[in-house]
Amino acid sequence: MLKGHRIALVEDDEIMGASLVQRLTLEGAEVIWLKLAARALGALRTPRAPIDAVICDIRLPDGTGEDLFTTLCRTTTPPPFLFITGQGGIEQAVRLLQAGASDYITKPFEMPAFLARLAALVQHAKRAHGPLLLGPSPAAQRIEAQIAAAAQSDRPVMIRGGPGTGKALIARRIHTLSDRRAALFVHVNIARQAATGDVLFGPDGATVNVGEGVLFLNGLERLDDNDQTRLNVWLDGLPPARIIAACGQDVAPLVRAGAFRRDLWARLDLVDIPVPPLVDRPDDAVWLLHQLFASLNPRRPKPLRGISALTDAAVQCHDWPDNGREVRSRLIQALGSATGEWLFPADIFPERQAAGAGMQSLSETRDAAERAQIVAALDRTGGHVAEAARILKVSRTTLWEKMQKLGL
Repeated sequence: MLKGHRIALVEDDEIMGASLVQRLTLEGAEVIWLKLAARALGALRTPRAPIDAVICDIRLPDGTGEDLFTTLCRTTTPPPFLFITGQGGIEQAVRLLQAGASDYITKPFEMPAFLARLAALVQHAKRAHGPLLLGPSPAAQRIEAQIAAAAQSDRPVMIRGGPGTGKALIARRIHTLSDRRAALFVHVNIARQAATGDVLFGPDGATVNVGEGVLFLNGLERLDDNDQTRLNVWLDGLPPARIIAACGQDVAPLVRAGAFRRDLWARLDLVDIPVPPLVDRPDDAVWLLHQLFASLNPRRPKPLRGISALTDAAVQCHDWPDNGREVRSRLIQALGSATGEWLFPADIFPERQAAGAGMQSLSETRDAAERAQIVAALDRTGGHVAEAARILKVSRTTLWEKMQKLGL
């Protein structure tokens, strides 16, 4: 029921936590056990890989499950939450359901009943949303919601974003979630076609073969005047296909200047999905790096142990002008040249090794150093915030605030 799913368990009780981890692992799930709300907040806000469900005790040593859930909801769409509560906490659990939690179960509970509730929750979430597409940030989650809404209609969709922002992934996800999923998805990348007219309108062209499927026109702003007219005429015939188009952010000025047909643009821009660049979604840049690392690292003759926290901080501070394409190319280069056991900032950004090149600002350097020290202290104390604060010689409140600022 749970094979292949990643489950986060937020539970401080050693006996119950160990029992649940053991059973969920036997069921085939990958379990991330978090014993404190502070650690869970960072792990769930910016997961290293998509988390399919969260099992959360309502009472925790450094807060409550309710505080954790509501804090996450302020900045992102959290995974489905299954709360564990005693009889006295049912009123609070009901309040959480009204706030958007998925389910709750009271202690003591029978393991088969618990597993059935968890499996139903995971399967429902998978059908409703599928795996994360662009990342865990609020902006990425808004796009997920727009994708789900677009999949429920047949109106033309316009996806706007720079190179490497995942426009083709969005188009395919809309098709996969729609009633047309069994029909063809025909992708025409206009920027890569020498003779776009033949590819689109020839005897064996895309408009002929697409049938009742989806015609995805990528790089729409590059369509020349003649092909714009031919596309308009084809649309006049009310073809059974659905149109999804993608373009850069500069098409509106082209329309105003008369370089792109206003009537065609009006027909295709009925559902608008803008995709912000990675510079505006630093958490998604880190998430993407870890996603790609998980698939590419095992191909090394000697896989690395992981990505250092300093690298995550450096990735968050980079502007990523080529977005996801640059993340992938830099990672491939780093995996080919890294000599240590971990991936460090100098592996991802080798140009910074030159004297004075690409130096971080003082605030970036300070944040990276603080992040590394806090992670080390939390690892040393097994996640106990109060003990970590004592080691770092700051108050618990100060440490908590810094952890929230740094996304830990």
